[in-house]
Formats: sequence, structure tokens, C-alpha cells
Amino acid sequence: MPPQHAQRGAAQRGDRTVFVTVGTTKFDALIRAVDRQAFADTLVAAGYTRLVMQIGSAEYIPRRLLPPNSRSTRLHNGLAVEYFDFAPSLADHLRAAALVISHAGSGSIFETLRLRCPLVVVPNPLLMDNHQVELADKLERDGHLYAATTENLAEVVARMDPSRLVPYRKGDPAGIVRAIDAAMGVRPKPL
Repeated sequence: MPPQHAQRGAAQRGDRTVFVTVGTTKFDALIRAVDRQAFADTLVAAGYTRLVMQIGSAEYIPRRLLPPNSRSTRLHNGLAVEYFDFAPSLADHLRAAALVISHAGSGSIFETLRLRCPLVVVPNPLLMDNHQVELADKLERDGHLYAATTENLAEVVARMDPSRLVPYRKGDPAGIVRAIDAAMGVRPKPL
């Protein structure tokens, strides 16, 4: 069952939106992975009715699902599809989504988790280090999200169970501050 905010948004519009975001990055491989009829069919089979792609500074423009020179369409299977480059804020798109598929940037991840929306993250393998993979793997092990690659994204979406996700709770930085203070020999000031 989708989280409360997704049900509220779906009830208001009568749809179940999948929002795909690359944030401010360029991640053409993710956009290519969702711009496929097989992926659109997977979404429809899972009960989704709308696919919105935020493509950032992509060189690749969605053209498999969309007619030439068009930013939106409705497919034969009923899925509404659209894309845009950037928006001043993605908050409204995140709040309206029944599922978010995102690059594995920490800002996008934690903003989505804060909203308690089901999340599938796809680390960008072209980055210089594996910080996105490490973050995605840790949060998946903790049950907060699903991690995928561009190759297995459709399979992950088809088999995921959003009801099994564990709500993310923001940590308290006081513990790390105390540990650093103790390591540095700093004593807390008396009240």
C-alpha cells in the first residue's frame, strides 16, 4: 500500500505517478532505462498511471515513448508520459508521487525519504567514487528503499513491495558531536 501522502495525491488526481529524477546531474543511462516500452508496461502492470521524468542536463532526450518534438503523450497502454529539464523545486513532484525513482544523490534520497514516499535509487556508475553505491546499499540494507541498476530497474519495480519499507528517521547529531569532543579532549560546559 502506498504511503499516506501518495494516496492523498492519487485521490485528488485519480492517478498513481512515478516520478523519475536525476536532480541537477546528467544521468542519461537512467533516462534511457525508463524511456522504454517494456518499462512503461511494467509500470502499468504494477498499477501506475503516469510517468514524469526530470531529465536535468541530459544529452539524451526521451524519444522512444514520446513522439518527436513532444514533451508529453498518452501511450496505448494508458500510461501518461511527460518530461521536463529542471524546475525551481521538485518538492511538489515528490509529494505527488506514488513512487520515486532517483539517482542516488544524498539530497534527493533524504528529501524523498522524509516525505515517506517509496523510493528506488539508481547509483550513477560514471561517478569517480562509489559513494552513491555505498549510500544506496546501506539504506537498502536498513529497509528504507530499494536499490537498482539501469539494467535491473524494471525487475526491481515489478517485484518491490512498498509496504515492507521501514520509515527513515533523521538521526541525532549530538552523539557524533559528543564523540568528537571526547576524542579531542573537550569537556562539556556545565549548565
